[in-house]
Amino acid sequence: MSAEEYLERELTNRDLYEYVGGVAHMKEGSSQDHSEIVGNLIAALRPIVRGGPCHLFATNFKVRLQLGGAVVFYYPDVMVACDAQDADPYYSSFPKLFIEVLSPDTEQTDRREKFLSHIQIETLQEYVLVAQDRMEVTVFRRANKWQPEVMRQADESLHLNSLSFSLPLSGIYEGVKL
Repeated sequence: MSAEEYLERELTNRDLYEYVGGVAHMKEGSSQDHSEIVGNLIAALRPIVRGGPCHLFATNFKVRLQLGGAVVFYYPDVMVACDAQDADPYYSSFPKLFIEVLSPDTEQTDRREKFLSHIQIETLQEYVLVAQDRMEVTVFRRANKWQPEVMRQADESLHLNSLSFSLPLSGIYEGVKL
C-alpha cells in the first residue's frame, strides 16, 4: 500500500499500525509495567514542555521518516517535537527526543531497526531506551556520537540535555514490579 493509503486507513482504524516498506504492521498492546513507565515519563515531562515551543506525545502519535526512497511511520512510546516545520496534525517529521519502553517482543527492533532509522533524523538529539523487566535506561545522544550511556541504579538520573531535564530512575520505575 502507498503511504497515502496507509495514512487514510489510520484515520479510521481502531488499532495502530506502523508502516515500513509499503507494509502496515499492527502495533502490539502494552503491559501494565510498560504503561506505568510511559505514564511516569509523561507526567514528569509535561511541566517541562508546557507553555513552550515543544509538544509532548505518547504512544498514539506517529513519526514520519524518509529513508532513501522509502517512507516509514512509527509510533514511539514518548516523543518530543519542537520544530516549527512540524505542521501535520497526524505525525511529526522533526522530533527532538524519542523514548522507547522495551518489551520482549520489541526490544530488538527498538535497539536496531528503530535506532538506526531514528538517528537519520537531523533534528533528533536523544534516543532513550527504558527496560521494563529490569531497572535499566540507555540514552544515546547526537552530541556524544550516539554512544550508549547506561544507568541501572535507582539513585541515578536520566539527564535529557535536549530539554534541560533530569529524572531519577526511581521516578521512571515508580509503581513498576521489578
